[in-house]
Amino acid sequence: MLKFFGNLHQVLVVGLVAAIAVMIGFHSSAPVDTNSVFRWLHAFFGILWIGLLYYLNFVQVPTMPKIPAEQKGAITGHIAPKVFFFFRYGALLTLITGLVVAIVSGYGHSALTFTGEGNVNLIGVGMWLAIIMAFNVWFIIWPAQQKILGLVEATAEQKAAAAPRALMASRTNLLLSLPMLYCMVSANLG
Repeated sequence: MLKFFGNLHQVLVVGLVAAIAVMIGFHSSAPVDTNSVFRWLHAFFGILWIGLLYYLNFVQVPTMPKIPAEQKGAITGHIAPKVFFFFRYGALLTLITGLVVAIVSGYGHSALTFTGEGNVNLIGVGMWLAIIMAFNVWFIIWPAQQKILGLVEATAEQKAAAAPRALMASRTNLLLSLPMLYCMVSANLG
């Protein structure tokens, strides 16, 4: 059993098979279609993305100054690159699956242009906040982190300048995640 749970890929495959079994088992009351599959994927990738955003802001960033210099390499050399891989692709796939849901559901254009009514405009606010956040991940946080982690060539001055830029973009995403989550949850309750 330990061997199974020690293998992330096996656990994910079995989880996927279990999800498909639930979809098949309940298809008469909860039809499986493009919308339902992409909503499920959107929730999964959103949890991955926002979970890592919260991990970075609540755990890793505040803890790093307390870690002795000789131990920081374990974080910056091994853990952080993996975190940022899943963080940035979680952001991208959350955005893509959310846009697919909006388009398939027929409210994508009206939500993004705020020409809908009620909850369509509310989800539009959430969509724009998520777009801003994904932009921050890919075009501000990730390029800065590549310098900070030594994944690209950078001088000490460039690394020092990248750190506050990454922190501000990450904290901006933390700030925006709260109204974004409200918009996404509330718009889908009605």
